[in-house]
Amino acid sequence: MGFINLQVPLSEIKGIPPRFAKSLGKLKVFTIKDLLWHFPSRYEDFSEVVSIANLEPGQQVTVQGIVEDIKMRRSFRRRLVVTEALIRDDSGTIKAVWFNQPYLVNTLRPGRSANFSGKVSVGDNEIYLSHPAYELSSGMKSEMNHTGRLVPVYPETRGLTSRGIRFLVQPILKSIGDIPEWIPEETLESEGLPEINDALREIHFPESEDAALAAKKRFSFEDLFLLQVMNIGHKLKLAKEKAPPIEVEVNDLKKITDALPFKLTPSQKKSLWEIVQDIGKATPMNRLLQGDVGSGKTVVAAVAALFAANNGLQSAFMAPTEILARQHFQTLKKIFAGLPLKKQPEIGLLVSKEAKIFYENDLESSISKEELKKKIELGTLKVIVGTHALIQKDFVFKDLGLVIVDEQHRFGVRQRAELVHGRKILPHLLSMSATPIPRTLMLTIFGDLDISIITELPVGRKPILTKIVAPANRGKAYQFIREQIKKGRQAFVICPRIDPAEEKETEGAPRSVYQKLALWEVKSVKEEYEKLSKEIFPDLRVGMLHGQLKSKEKAKTMDDFKNKKIDILVSTSVIEVGVDIPNATIMMIEGADRFGLAQLYQFRGRVGRGEHQSFCFLFTDSDSKTVGDRLKAIIEAKNGFELAEKDLKLRGPGEFIGQKQTGLPDNAMSALQNFELIKSSREAAVKILEKDKDLKNHPLLAEKLAEFEKNIHLE
Repeated sequence: MGFINLQVPLSEIKGIPPRFAKSLGKLKVFTIKDLLWHFPSRYEDFSEVVSIANLEPGQQVTVQGIVEDIKMRRSFRRRLVVTEALIRDDSGTIKAVWFNQPYLVNTLRPGRSANFSGKVSVGDNEIYLSHPAYELSSGMKSEMNHTGRLVPVYPETRGLTSRGIRFLVQPILKSIGDIPEWIPEETLESEGLPEINDALREIHFPESEDAALAAKKRFSFEDLFLLQVMNIGHKLKLAKEKAPPIEVEVNDLKKITDALPFKLTPSQKKSLWEIVQDIGKATPMNRLLQGDVGSGKTVVAAVAALFAANNGLQSAFMAPTEILARQHFQTLKKIFAGLPLKKQPEIGLLVSKEAKIFYENDLESSISKEELKKKIELGTLKVIVGTHALIQKDFVFKDLGLVIVDEQHRFGVRQRAELVHGRKILPHLLSMSATPIPRTLMLTIFGDLDISIITELPVGRKPILTKIVAPANRGKAYQFIREQIKKGRQAFVICPRIDPAEEKETEGAPRSVYQKLALWEVKSVKEEYEKLSKEIFPDLRVGMLHGQLKSKEKAKTMDDFKNKKIDILVSTSVIEVGVDIPNATIMMIEGADRFGLAQLYQFRGRVGRGEHQSFCFLFTDSDSKTVGDRLKAIIEAKNGFELAEKDLKLRGPGEFIGQKQTGLPDNAMSALQNFELIKSSREAAVKILEKDKDLKNHPLLAEKLAEFEKNIHLE
């Protein structure tokens, strides 16, 4: 039988009622492929066929019998329509009961032979089948979809039950013909996976539990396998590109690191050495530098930028926000100014409409944007700090050798090419992140990156004391904050929203009282600012920071906070990444249950950066055990990586990395927690690409990979 195109819309298939098609649309099921890949979430085991005489309470069974009698009555007490049938087989009779299904009187007429699958219940001193699934009997087990077998239960929606989905899937499976197998035969054999057509049949209508598990494994494996082939393929392609080698003499490296105002930790040294070895090659580095908040990643990156400048090359240092870009500029100034350099490289800053330049001898001056661009174009400016606005057509780097990107894990070949305007030599890339990545994600989502990890905090850094604060203790927390500020310290207060919640209509229906309360309980920056500045701390200086403020207002607020003109800064998550205020010792987080663990960890990392003991207070009005367990994880985790593993388990990969943002299918998402499957999929991908780098001998795999790459977006 020929293969039917899987992309045919379900609306074009005869026999699918329009109401079913509409309901399927709610499940994002529009084509034959969507329907066949709408996999069961579980199975009901109705494979055991038992004679009526041998039935026992509590069993999940299938009875094969004849309908002897069926009638309908109304239960006025519960306002239900009750349908009762008497089922007979050779060994005896049993009653079957359904609620609100009056049409069964016409479907299960007396004399009809059928299967009935369900739970054996007890009532009025007799056993009966409670709400059993039924199926008119053809006498052949292979024809059974709803009874007498492992029965698939699917994700459902209003107007479409699992029974309805089974009704649609079964005939399509029979009629589509053979789908071409794209996983290489050697991979299927080595991994013990079923072929695609067998796997599709067995995942929907399995002959056994083992067959269902094997099919499920195959579809989980295939998504991981494609992800691994894609990432390893990217790595191999990047290895063919050219980059300017940045030479680093070991003696020079030692002189620089010895002259730093603090001693590098062992993992800082190891990471720096891995980077130095990479940038010395004529192929582009693609490395992610990971480390806890405040672990000293910027210093490592600064040394790499310094050696790029010594080789006559430029470095672009990009941050996700203007606040962080300004901070990096200040950090680089401080580091470079303290080093014994023959010639200190100039550092430029470009944010919004502001441009600055830092010269030798600690001189800083504002220059026009055009002047800064000219210096970049001429190559006299060696280190340029800014936001992603640096990737613009009117920015022309003369000799860009290194790109440092903060808190963006990926920066593709296309983006690097944009920076060098189509020239054949690409810059090296160093990504930095304080967001810890679990090892399973390191091997998959970030599998095309080489990873360096800074595991320790700088010497002398004190652990941050973290507490979950009950609503009854809010007054004590405020008093503690006041005492700390009187000692000369400063505090952050983080809120989940900018504005107070407004009551809105949703699809024409007013919000329920509970929805309104849930929204009103969420603290907003503007409300908290008013409350803290006027009621709680009228004698202290309270500031406000959020994303709706203009760039100049944000910069001024942060400068005022840094210069101790503000005691308490009420902010949204805009301060999550990179903000460095050594004198701030208190992080108070309102609605802590509204944030992910990784985000809370980032917030906490904004304090504890100076010599004084720091504190983090987590506020929540929720008494949910799940919320309590999540927040306790912050207190108990020894480091960010341990916390990331817990966060992944608690929230799942979809929420952890953003399912919609990546476009990864559900199968891949759930498989991201299966370390063994990840490992085997990577090994299988390596084996294939070692023999066939361009997949010329595997055209179906190459075609499938191209389709996969279109649908996902990891950059």
